[in-house]
Amino acid sequence: MESGRNKIIINGSHFSDLPGFYDEVSSVLMKETDWKIGTLDGLDDILYSGFGVFESGEEIEIIWKESQKSKEDLGLELTRNFYENKIRQGKPFNIELIQQKLDDLLSGKGQTLFEILVEIIESHKNITLILE
Repeated sequence: MESGRNKIIINGSHFSDLPGFYDEVSSVLMKETDWKIGTLDGLDDILYSGFGVFESGEEIEIIWKESQKSKEDLGLELTRNFYENKIRQGKPFNIELIQQKLDDLLSGKGQTLFEILVEIIESHKNITLILE
């Protein structure tokens, strides 16, 4: 492992739901800004830009401590609620797409929020994610 690689720690003991995850990530990735992450797309955008904590494209390591707790917290139940809330809200959400994701989740084929978050982080080639 390169010693110069920037390490960022997300602590799963600091949150138990998606807004809590966003707060935790905002606090470690966006120290100098008032803006907070509030969506999955927003998380993806922040990981591209770095917002001063790291340079765009810089090799970084994200260590997700207590990831097993997060995997349970952001699991099936919370994900189902997440999709059901979007369906209830209606516009601007694509209800058919969200219903499909909910159906996939309930049939065992879909991703939980934890798996979606891991996938978003791992989609950035400059970021190494370590689940602890």
